[in-house]
Amino acid sequence: MTYQVIDPNGSYTFRDYFEMNVPIREVLAYFGYTLQIEDCTLPKSQADLSYFKGLKEKLQAHLKVATLNNETARREVLVAPVLLEVCTYVGAVMEIEYPLNVSKQLKGKVDYYLRQNGHLLIIEAKHDDMARGFVQLATELIALDQRMEGNGNSTPFYGLVTMGNAWQFGLLDQTRKQIIQDTNLYRVPADL
Repeated sequence: MTYQVIDPNGSYTFRDYFEMNVPIREVLAYFGYTLQIEDCTLPKSQADLSYFKGLKEKLQAHLKVATLNNETARREVLVAPVLLEVCTYVGAVMEIEYPLNVSKQLKGKVDYYLRQNGHLLIIEAKHDDMARGFVQLATELIALDQRMEGNGNSTPFYGLVTMGNAWQFGLLDQTRKQIIQDTNLYRVPADL
């Protein structure tokens, strides 16, 4: 008898993968993907970033008056303000609680879905446990890859999991069917 992490006849939401608490490699293998953990070289902008000058101070002020004891508080106080500023600056569209339904095993809502000129980023906000949050993010990236399959786009799909004050990027390499987890964590507002 072979042990299966995922019941092929079962129905799962993205949140279910967070709650499963199983090794990420086993979940990815079920969908035909692998995991690579490495320093990611993220694209860098040459644009003038002075637009964001006051954001760090504004977030630090918010932290003095808001209690961040749950996921909603972290999303509203730290995550959404940063994403709204980025979207405004680059002209991206942000969908909140974006529905993504590909199959019985890949469905649910993505916390934030940002799109701009063929580039996209999905964000999963968690109250705690970045590792299990990354499993959920990986399944969301796989769902997006399967939904867009055959579009001829070899641009990696970017994602990140955040607890508000810590952000970790990942990307999906469509060609190699591989999720790459960045070894770096970025602190907000410190590394903003």
